[in-house]
Amino acid sequence: MFPCFWGNEKRSIVAKLPTQSSRADIDGFLKKVADLPARRSPGERGRLIFAMDATMSREPTWDRACGIQAEMFKETAALGGLDVQLVYYRGFGECRASRWVGDPGGLLRLMTAVSCRAGHTQIGKVLAHAQRETRKRKVDALVFVGDALEEDVDRLGQKAGELGLLGVPVFMFQEGDAAHVRRSFEDIAKLSGGAYCPFDSGSAQQLRELLSAVAVYAAGGKRALIEFGRMRGSKTVPLLTGQIRGRE
Repeated sequence: MFPCFWGNEKRSIVAKLPTQSSRADIDGFLKKVADLPARRSPGERGRLIFAMDATMSREPTWDRACGIQAEMFKETAALGGLDVQLVYYRGFGECRASRWVGDPGGLLRLMTAVSCRAGHTQIGKVLAHAQRETRKRKVDALVFVGDALEEDVDRLGQKAGELGLLGVPVFMFQEGDAAHVRRSFEDIAKLSGGAYCPFDSGSAQQLRELLSAVAVYAAGGKRALIEFGRMRGSKTVPLLTGQIRGRE
C-alpha cells in the first residue's frame, strides 16, 4: 500500500529562533492562494499531494489531521471531486507514498495506518516525488505540513523551482516557531509559485481552514475559492473577493 522510495540525504541543522503565527498570516496566505491561476482543464478531477512529516514531534498534529482531512473532500465534491495521495516520511530514511484515493474514508484508512517515528526531515524526497507524479499526470498542488527542516536549503530550492516550472505550486504549512524553518518554507513556496503559512499547533480550526482552501483551489481554481468563502460565511475568505473580482 505504501511503497518505500529513496535513501538518506545530506542534512544541515540550523539553530532555532522564535516566531509567532497570527490571523494576518492566514489571511495573507489565503489571498495569495486566491490569486494563483487555475492550472487544470475543465471537467477533470483535481489532484492534490498531501505530504506530512511523520517524525515523532508531529504525532499530535498527525492525529488532528486525520480528523480534519474529510473536510478537503467535502468542500470539493461540488467542483467535480478531488483525488489525494498521501506522502509521509519518518524513521531512518523511510519515505512512502500511498495510492491515489478519491474519498475521505480511503484517505482516513491510509492515515490511521501510519504511526509516527523519530527521524530527520526528508522534504527533498517529497518534492522529487511530486515532480515524478506530475510528469505522469498533472498534479494541481502539493501541501506539506511540518515543523522542522534539516536539509540543504539550496537543493530544496532547486527542486521547488523545478516544480514551479512544471506548474505545481507548493503550499508550506509550518507548525512551531523556528525562524530558519519559516525562511526555508517561504523560499520553497515562493520558488514553486505556491504560498506559505504558519499555524497554531493548538488550533484545529486554522489547519482545517488552510487545508480546505488549498483543496478547493486544486479542485476548482481561484473562482471556486471565492465561492467557498461566500458559502462558508468565512470571516477570512471573503477578504479575497475584492482582490480578485473580475479576474479569470
